[in-house]
Amino acid sequence: MKSAVKFFKFWLPVAAWAVLIFYLSGMPDLKTGFKFDFILRKILHVLEYLILVWLLYRAFAGTFDKIAAARLFIYPAALTFLYAVSDELHQSFVPGRNCSIQDILIDTIGVFVFYINIFLFLKKRRIAI
Repeated sequence: MKSAVKFFKFWLPVAAWAVLIFYLSGMPDLKTGFKFDFILRKILHVLEYLILVWLLYRAFAGTFDKIAAARLFIYPAALTFLYAVSDELHQSFVPGRNCSIQDILIDTIGVFVFYINIFLFLKKRRIAI
């Protein structure tokens, strides 16, 4: 596969998802109106960062043919964590929003949930990590 096509196939979804997160973070009020709004929003935090780490994992695995297994786990996790931190800093400039270390930790739960599932999948398939 040509490198440019490969690059867009794997990295364009990462960029699009990061832009969506940035856009949503720039909204002053994201209340759902549901009774369990707080819990729902925290679950959505986990899901949005689970998707981000999955897209990054997919991009690294698809772009770098001979990437070491440890790096395939560390790089997406580190980039997702850094994006969560930058997202919270971005929110500190949005009226009605604030920067929350609690949200960074909740975002990071999405990373852990993704990797727990990867480990379980690999263990089930008996694939060496």
